[in-house]
Amino acid sequence: MKIYQDILQAITQKQPLLAILIDPDKFPKDESAVHAFAKAYLEKIPITTTHIFTGGSTDATRKTEKVVSTIKNLTELPVLLFPGNHSQITKKADGILYLSLLSGRNPEYLIGQQVKGATATKESGLEVIPTGYVLIDGGSETAVQRVSETKPLSQYDIETIVATALAGQFLGKKVIYLEAGSGAQLQVHPEVITAVKTAINIPLIVGGGIRSSAQMQLAREAGADLVVIGTAFETDTWNETSV
Repeated sequence: MKIYQDILQAITQKQPLLAILIDPDKFPKDESAVHAFAKAYLEKIPITTTHIFTGGSTDATRKTEKVVSTIKNLTELPVLLFPGNHSQITKKADGILYLSLLSGRNPEYLIGQQVKGATATKESGLEVIPTGYVLIDGGSETAVQRVSETKPLSQYDIETIVATALAGQFLGKKVIYLEAGSGAQLQVHPEVITAVKTAINIPLIVGGGIRSSAQMQLAREAGADLVVIGTAFETDTWNETSV
């Protein structure tokens, strides 16, 4: 559990953690163009980046393994799978966030996909980080909602969000991931982050709707141990200053 232990150590030493989420579905279909696309993408990410997450709600053209392999050849940062389903599991990565969608009630994403991917995960040799995934309403419908056929939790129902995060911890999850969704209009409210961080004693990941360094800092000050940014770098809308 080297990656996980490194995360725990960084939290203890109060070192900020930043993951960039790279969606293989956004890469060009032409395999010969994947390397150039990945290289250009990695060149624009912040120097403070500590992890690369790779995955998305869908991967219609099955590019995950090629993209992960390419990224591994271009960076020494740990690359973790952030799979939307079991078909996105590849041994080319360093580890996997083994996600269970705790905020929904669709058994396929609570346990179904996890069962389908269990054997492949074991055989891959990946470092497995059991992750309680909690979808929060970010002001717009997300791909996670459509694919999982579940509804996000309201940002104003903090009691349910906290109880869901706690349930994940008690079920043995190693991290909790609060996610407003790819392309969210709103980031997870600082009040929500603080309430969850106060309740749990495992690492807290927060992503979705973060488009500026100021918003990233808000999430960190509220209690996020690791912040995830994705769409802002995909669309070149990252802002170094404004909230």
